[in-house]
Amino acid sequence: QVQLVESGGDLVQPGGSLRLSCKASGMPFYPYDMTWYRQAPGKQRELVASITSGFDTHYADSVKGRFTISRDNAKSTVYLQMTSLKREDTAFYYCNAAQTAWGYSYWGQGPQVPVSS
Repeated sequence: QVQLVESGGDLVQPGGSLRLSCKASGMPFYPYDMTWYRQAPGKQRELVASITSGFDTHYADSVKGRFTISRDNAKSTVYLQMTSLKREDTAFYYCNAAQTAWGYSYWGQGPQVPVSS
């Protein structure tokens, strides 16, 4: 059974930093493209950052220069390092693993990251 278990969500003050982790199990991690999405209350889910199986990265304009996505295939884990957090970064953050050639897509549970003073 494939599982994506996220951790690291916590209350953080504006300007602060936080690192989210998403550990995969039950699947071969290295061929999957990994993406972090977020969904704020009353808004649609949006892509935050992605990293392909070949380690190419992509970021939403709103987080460029502040967030960094990385992966450790040996640990089957993808990370999202968030710095200079803003109140508008408050959302539930979801980890996704996708292998389009095989038609597979899996989601994590979405820890909340409230940014508030």
